Amino acid sequence: MSEPSAASSAASSAASVRSGALALAYTGKRLPLQVLRSAAGHYIGTHDDEGPVSRESVEYFPSPEAAQRALATDAWTQRSHP
Repeated sequence: MSEPSAASSAASSAASVRSGALALAYTGKRLPLQVLRSAAGHYIGTHDDEGPVSRESVEYFPSPEAAQRALATDAWTQRSHP
């Protein structure tokens, strides 16, 4: 199961928080992009009170810091489908 990492709090406090395209398209939920963690690694996705909603990034990152850098600099690839 995915959990928000400590780096995700920095993303949610940023002035321009972007929403997950897949979360919106497939669930109708406008959720902020965050750095999340799974067994495969860290990724950019969305999360709500019930748990993870979408994995938005194609990439998995080796650390939460690397994922946060990618999110902050747009150095990641948006998945086209869940």
